[in-house]
Amino acid sequence: MGMWSIGAGAIGAAALALILANTDVFLAKPQKATLEYLEDIDLKTLEKEPMTFKAKALWENDGAVIMAVRRPGCFLCREEAADLSSLKPKLDELGIPLYAVVKEQVKTEVKDFQPYFKGEIFLDEKKKFYGPERRKMMFMGFVRLGVWYNFFRARSGGFSGNLEGEGFILGGVFVVGPGKQGILLEHREKEFGDKVNLVSVLEAARKIKPQTSASEKK
Repeated sequence: MGMWSIGAGAIGAAALALILANTDVFLAKPQKATLEYLEDIDLKTLEKEPMTFKAKALWENDGAVIMAVRRPGCFLCREEAADLSSLKPKLDELGIPLYAVVKEQVKTEVKDFQPYFKGEIFLDEKKKFYGPERRKMMFMGFVRLGVWYNFFRARSGGFSGNLEGEGFILGGVFVVGPGKQGILLEHREKEFGDKVNLVSVLEAARKIKPQTSASEKK
């Protein structure tokens, strides 16, 4: 009788843990970035002799859509990159560039990611685009039903990947207006494969107001 009670208690505790793991109770709440925070981020080009520049150069004149990639080799990240790239023709019509930032360069991971992403990619060594407060999803992600659904969706879509590089720090997507217009959309990945809504991206992009030059104001 005692063993049965212990067994039932253990099963109950495991079931409760599984239920809680599939709620947002234990998820780290994202801290929203300010425009000033994003503007001051140092980025590097991916050339043999990299050039360092401030992130504000990406959106200063025309605004931008920016993907902070969790891990280039991840098939879920490749799926989201392909989804965002499907917006490229409409973004081009609006005159808005599409960019991505990665937090590390591992082997040929960035090069292998580029076929999925139709924009320029830069290095964020200090992982600032993943902040102001970095959030991680560890092994709890593998007991979340939403994550398994995302796995199935991406696999069914023909996406594959590998396990190279750091993949626990969660990424996101930003739409930023030119000048001081500000952050028009900030999507923070809450679990592996939590993609941004493409309709929301386009809606935010259409709110971007072209920067008026000094000569045009006269």
